[in-house]
Amino acid sequence: MTALRFDPGLPWWAIATLAALAAVVAGFAYWRGLRGWAWRGCAGLLAAAALAAPALEKGNRTGLSDIVILADDRSASQSLPGRGEQTDAAIDRIARQVEELPNTELRRVTVGDDPDGTLLGDALAHAVAAEPEGRLAGVISVTDGRLHDAEMLPADLPAPFHVLLTGREEDWDRRLVIEESPAFGLIDQEVKIRIRIEDQGGVPPDVQAGSVNLRISVDGEDEQVVSVPMDRSLELPVTLTHAGQNVVQLGIDSPEGGELTRRNNMAAVSINGVRDRLRVLLVSGEPHPGERTWRNLLKSDASVDLIHFTILRPPTKSDGVPVNELALIAFPTRELFLERIDDFDLIIFDRYSVRGILPPDYFQNIVRYVENGGALLVAAGPEMATVESLNLSPLGAILPARPTGRVIERPFTPKLTDAGRRHPVTSGLSGAPGEGSGDEGETWGRWLRMAEVQPEPGAEVVMTGADDLPLLIMNRVGEGRVATLASDQVWLWGRGFEGGGPQLEMLRRIAHWSMKEPELEEEALAADVSGLEVSFTRRSMQDQVPPLEITRPDGETENLDLSEAEPGRFTGNWTAPEEGLYRLQNGDLRRVLALGPAAPREFEQTVASGDALAPLAEATQGAVLRLSDGLPDLRTSRQGRPAHGRGVSGEWIGITPRDAATVNGLERTPLLPGWVWLILIAGLILIGWLVEGRAGIGAGNAARDDAGPA
Repeated sequence: MTALRFDPGLPWWAIATLAALAAVVAGFAYWRGLRGWAWRGCAGLLAAAALAAPALEKGNRTGLSDIVILADDRSASQSLPGRGEQTDAAIDRIARQVEELPNTELRRVTVGDDPDGTLLGDALAHAVAAEPEGRLAGVISVTDGRLHDAEMLPADLPAPFHVLLTGREEDWDRRLVIEESPAFGLIDQEVKIRIRIEDQGGVPPDVQAGSVNLRISVDGEDEQVVSVPMDRSLELPVTLTHAGQNVVQLGIDSPEGGELTRRNNMAAVSINGVRDRLRVLLVSGEPHPGERTWRNLLKSDASVDLIHFTILRPPTKSDGVPVNELALIAFPTRELFLERIDDFDLIIFDRYSVRGILPPDYFQNIVRYVENGGALLVAAGPEMATVESLNLSPLGAILPARPTGRVIERPFTPKLTDAGRRHPVTSGLSGAPGEGSGDEGETWGRWLRMAEVQPEPGAEVVMTGADDLPLLIMNRVGEGRVATLASDQVWLWGRGFEGGGPQLEMLRRIAHWSMKEPELEEEALAADVSGLEVSFTRRSMQDQVPPLEITRPDGETENLDLSEAEPGRFTGNWTAPEEGLYRLQNGDLRRVLALGPAAPREFEQTVASGDALAPLAEATQGAVLRLSDGLPDLRTSRQGRPAHGRGVSGEWIGITPRDAATVNGLERTPLLPGWVWLILIAGLILIGWLVEGRAGIGAGNAARDDAGPA
């Protein structure tokens, strides 16, 4: 590579001035008729050129190799049957053919799994940007064409872009699509999930396309099977049964005929169940110092609708005052305990005595209410040891403890039992007394009175009082729950007597356990998810729990041992191998865990297609070819010529050699030596002088001839 360069000895303006002066002198000489004007002008211009010091600069050029980028798609959709083998064969052949080409290098780019799908466009953009544009001879991508960032593809490629599609032209797949699902829903009310079932690709004619069986399960419970039509949006009604996360699992039967995958035949929707309002009925049998304890607790909870009645005038009281003159609200017993009892989530009897206000039929209706899923809490006082005790009513059949008829009137400190240290209602209460037999470490204040009771079989004693007698007893009856607090002295904690205690927290937990709040279940399995990292927490009243059985999306199972972190709480950490829907089972507990979407984004579109990559291939004169039709040959083609075609041996794709080079040295040679410049300038001046001198001699001779002889 040779070029003309200048290295002037004077500033360019000085050289330009000299050249202009030479031109002016030559022009003046021409105007005066001097025949040497041209030679003198050339001498001046040549002097200006000599001062510019022209030289020939020659670079030492070294050729550079061409670069071919090979994108290897190893995303999850490439693991479908046959695609891995096609990819391996294509990659090996292209790599071998590039090695055989002279002066050509191969750059391999592997596209792996990503939560956002196949990011092939981003990978190609980075690979192209990392290489010099003048050396890029071609880009080849081995993929199924299902990328999720087509907008990131490089816009202006200087070389052909080829796509080698995996899969087969006759591939097809059926999938379940969740079009819309709510994030929240009210308990015991229907929510709607909109779904659609569709087929993709070349569906065989013998595959049923009219309807399909849809399987529905909530929180891993028994499945319901319904027949739904294909290719239509459907609204699926689901009723949430409890607060917290409700996982709705949906699945369709896999058809006969070999669809690509079953990973997108199921989906999981997590809906957070919330209560509209918690409706609580509080009935105080008589005014007492702790009456406002329950009222203040329930009124302070914004999610609770409280109805509170205090019985100030029992029916047996007869003082002759006319009813129309009493400033009291009549107790609407029939409306509350017959007509609207099922509207309440919890009924609390606070120091209630059976005095004929509620007939036996009403108590029997409360029993039915509890057995059908309601909750009953009895906060008892001295009346529990009398003939007016609720245990002597029909409610006695479901209460978790029966009185002995004795009332203990002396100070005692409530303590947790072994079961209480495990039970979520009482475990972790602040300031709980120590586990020793003495009072060492105790921080709770004392209570002054309690009724002696005996727990019913199956009931759980979580707190004891004087002489280690049962104080707080809890039990389940049918679908409902019952609890008895055998003392009316809990208000002393609220007043700070002898340091007080966790009054509000304990009463809140008792009430919410009665209303089946998930965080207070004795037997529960919880999962804290961060990406693919899962922390399991198993609450149990047992001393040991079996290993957690985990069923993966592909049907394989594994067991995870859980270790006891504290009484009643077992934990374990686990890393999921992939996103998807996992089934968990521990003893009688079953749960469904959705990590990411149940059908990852990779499996939303599974049939291979080059539609997203075809525009870039066409713009660069590249090709989109199916590997199922055979492996193409790799050739070289000149720039501007077609870069693909069909030959005798089959399809071929081409790369464009770029003939790139780098200059690694320069050699500069003056155009003429200095002495040559001097000779040329002097010669031009001499010629001009001689021409002018000869012209002068010729003019003198002509003048003598005209004068004649003297």
